Amino acid sequence: MQSTSLAESLHAGISELTGAPIEPARVETLLAYVDLLLRWNRSYNLTAVRDPVEIISRHLLDSFSVMPFINGDRLLDAGTGAGLPGVPLAIAQPEWEVTLLDSAGKKIRFLNHVRRELGLVNIYPLQERLEIHRPESGYKEIISRAFASLVTFATAARHLAPVRLLAMKGRCPDAELEELPAWVQLDSIEKLVVPGLQEERHLVIMSVNS
Repeated sequence: MQSTSLAESLHAGISELTGAPIEPARVETLLAYVDLLLRWNRSYNLTAVRDPVEIISRHLLDSFSVMPFINGDRLLDAGTGAGLPGVPLAIAQPEWEVTLLDSAGKKIRFLNHVRRELGLVNIYPLQERLEIHRPESGYKEIISRAFASLVTFATAARHLAPVRLLAMKGRCPDAELEELPAWVQLDSIEKLVVPGLQEERHLVIMSVNS
């Protein structure tokens, strides 16, 4: 019964965000990811959220809320943790290539298991810090909801310029915006509305060109 309710919440939330329904097979994969997250969370402490209903809104729908602002099909999720927002985005958009970057070995072990268990051939878990990451080819966009501040995020990604940075935030980070150096261009601040989540959400979009 609960899985049916979760699927309905997910369907409704994604339709509200995107204006279109999601394929049932992808909903099944998303719910399988939630199940893996809850099971591994008992030992690996991947998220403080334990309620699957809350995971739908706080993690999955929160991840989907940024989808309209992503332009490319090759994305780096920096400081991905349990795979957020990268894994939900990769499930919803199987044509995207999503690199999941994190310095914590236990989180990368979990994500490698997710890749194998769910057959997600378009995710690439990698244990590394953003500031030392040197890919063979660059990224057009880097997303994160884990960095402590905007300037820390931009500084860690600067060597990958030119690149577009998407920083997921709660309240609008006015103080952090004032600290941005001249070499960071602020493109826009988007207010996000996440179905089922009564909290502020914002996406700060920046460009680093040198």
